[in-house]
Amino acid sequence: MKMVKKIIPLGLAFAPFLALGADAIGVIGTIKGVLNAVVPLLIGVAVVVFLYGVIKYITSGGDPEKRTEARNVMIYGIIGLFVMVAVWGLVNVLISTFGLGGGPVQGPSLP
Repeated sequence: MKMVKKIIPLGLAFAPFLALGADAIGVIGTIKGVLNAVVPLLIGVAVVVFLYGVIKYITSGGDPEKRTEARNVMIYGIIGLFVMVAVWGLVNVLISTFGLGGGPVQGPSLP
C-alpha cells in the first residue's frame, strides 16, 4: 500500500504529457531543458556556500568553535561542487564509451 501512495503522485506528474500525446523524445527533451536550467543554479549555490564558509572562517577570530563550524561549511561546498562535476564527467565517459548522443555533453552554462 505504501508503494501505491508513492506511485500515484508520480503518475499524476506525468499525466499532462500523456494527455497532450507527447512522445518519449519530447518528454526527455523537457527533462533535459529543466536540468540544463537547474545545474548552473546548483553549481552557483555550491560556490556561494563555499564562499560563505570562507567569510565565516575569516571573521571567526580566535573562537575555535566558530572556526570548526566555518570549516565544515566550506567542506560541504567543496563536496557539492565535486559531486556535480564528477557526475557530469561520468556522464561524458558513458556517452563517449557507448556512442550515445553523437558526442560529449557540453558543460553547464548560464542562461
